[in-house]
Amino acid sequence: MANLNIVPEFDILSFGGALEVFRLTNLVLGHQAYSWRLLSADGSDVRASCGLDIQTVNSIYRERSYLVGGKRPDKVIVCSGPNVDRYRDRAVDAWLRECSHRGVVLAALSSGAQVLATAGLLEGRRCVIHWRNFPAFVEHNTWVNVSLGIYEIDGDIYTSAGGASSIDMMACIIGRDFGEDVFARVCQHLVADQIRGATARQRLPLSKRLGPCNEVVLHVVRRMEENLADPIPMGTLAAATRLSRRQLERLFRNEFSCSPARYYMNLRLEHADGLLIQTKLPIVDIAVACGFVSASHFSKVYREAYGRTPQKTRISRTSSFPPSLMPQNDRMILAS
Repeated sequence: MANLNIVPEFDILSFGGALEVFRLTNLVLGHQAYSWRLLSADGSDVRASCGLDIQTVNSIYRERSYLVGGKRPDKVIVCSGPNVDRYRDRAVDAWLRECSHRGVVLAALSSGAQVLATAGLLEGRRCVIHWRNFPAFVEHNTWVNVSLGIYEIDGDIYTSAGGASSIDMMACIIGRDFGEDVFARVCQHLVADQIRGATARQRLPLSKRLGPCNEVVLHVVRRMEENLADPIPMGTLAAATRLSRRQLERLFRNEFSCSPARYYMNLRLEHADGLLIQTKLPIVDIAVACGFVSASHFSKVYREAYGRTPQKTRISRTSSFPPSLMPQNDRMILAS
């Protein structure tokens, strides 16, 4: 039995993919190897990011009592979405810690690694998280070894970046539980001729994201993306390509209709915008994390680019989504 804890605004593809792998495994085996139940902190329904309401059957309080009885799960899977930090629930944190203490395997889908980290269960562990949550996660959890692979297995901790990668990870679990033959037959039902390995990349390669692009420009953009907190001077970037600054300027204007300095600044501002929305980091810390010399300089540049101050962006993060998706302080567990 495995429990899946889904947080409000959870990613429906991650959730559905995990369940479908379990269902198809039962179909292939011809018996119910996996079963599941859906829970929330208070037993109420939970809404996915797409607006779909999922009915639950139990509460966290009752679920904790199962840890010492015959209904004890052997796996717990946490599934959440981009705004996972809005829904912290200390009762769920305590339940997850108790599960870990009693030897229950823990797994996370999409941004679910943040829930495990908040509960104090990822210190010194390897994990992955969805790329949109990666910057905020790194800033808050410096003691966790996080990568941008699609899933990671570290002992009794399984983490997936979400989306289709939840199917890849769950298929891996099925292979470990029941062998390669069952794994292959489940893949046939999924119409999946290839299940990706853990080290596959979450995001498209830079060349795919930018489209046909000069190789020198791709190299420079890659270095920019790797050095947002400590921006590389334009002269250094140009020298590394054995081009003059004027030549590099011409290449960027041909590809992006802007200078390399402006492109670099846009990357840093995009990174800052994500941190403002997804974290509670002080604005001065966000400024430093994005390579600005001061909070005032960051605020000035940000306002010029977005037409609003960083403070207004932060305020809007709690009022820019429908009332039905406002924090309800509940999470849901799916046990299979």
